Amino acid sequence: MMTPTVATIRIALHVLAATIWVGGQFTLAALLPVLRKHEGAAKQAAQAFNRLAWPAFAVLVVTGMWILAAIDITAASNSYQVTVFIKIAVAIAAGVATAAHIAARTKLMLALGGAVGAACSVAAVFLGVLLHTGK
Repeated sequence: MMTPTVATIRIALHVLAATIWVGGQFTLAALLPVLRKHEGAAKQAAQAFNRLAWPAFAVLVVTGMWILAAIDITAASNSYQVTVFIKIAVAIAAGVATAAHIAARTKLMLALGGAVGAACSVAAVFLGVLLHTGK
């Protein structure tokens, strides 16, 4: 068996948090048609998910900073640096859009916040994989 390192623990925590944040968004979206048939169930499920999702987002931020601290970004290629910058921007956009979704008071803002938050979350996952495999 291969020996785990601090780097593998760091990336595993990051991936686990991403599965909760991103996968949970899609799972909840898939369950909404059923939940909406029961008065208040969708809101309760969303609130329950938020109690798990936001700590996972915080873990993503912390482990993301930990990952960046472990590499010499100045020695990386320009394309790697640009991709890191875009990933950070997309991750921030995912958090902002999701927060806007939660705070929304209209169906339009609810839909936009959810769609943009989910799209940015998926983009952040893709960019993370690109960064990890493109070193």
